Amino acid sequence: MAHLKTVWNGSTKGTGTITADKMDTQIAIPTVSGGSGDGANPTDLLAASAASCYAMTLIALTAARKLPVIGLAMTTDAVNSKDKGLKIVHYPEVSLPESATEEEIKFVERAFNTADMGCHIGNLLKRADAEIKIEGKITLI
Repeated sequence: MAHLKTVWNGSTKGTGTITADKMDTQIAIPTVSGGSGDGANPTDLLAASAASCYAMTLIALTAARKLPVIGLAMTTDAVNSKDKGLKIVHYPEVSLPESATEEEIKFVERAFNTADMGCHIGNLLKRADAEIKIEGKITLI
């Protein structure tokens, strides 16, 4: 269960905060909507939720398989337009040791899509007609 507290100061040009047990985030209305833009906007928060869910699901899959993952770095782009709705693209990059086997590499390649299907936040967004794409990459180091 999530329990959040939201506090807003000022009018549309103001800012606010959303806090929870392990979160403290400044929020603001974007400048394109007449706000100050001095904080995260709803699209940022939605994209962050989808990105963290996807990343954690991907790491859980690789950990369950006991793969020698060195790390995961990921960028996410989110665009919300009136015409096309919400589109999110995750760009995960999984780092494996050079000694990784072909089987381990192939598992990670499949895990990119499996994590997308297993991410409950992404699935909720897809049911609301959001488009989510994954463009994964594996780096051997």
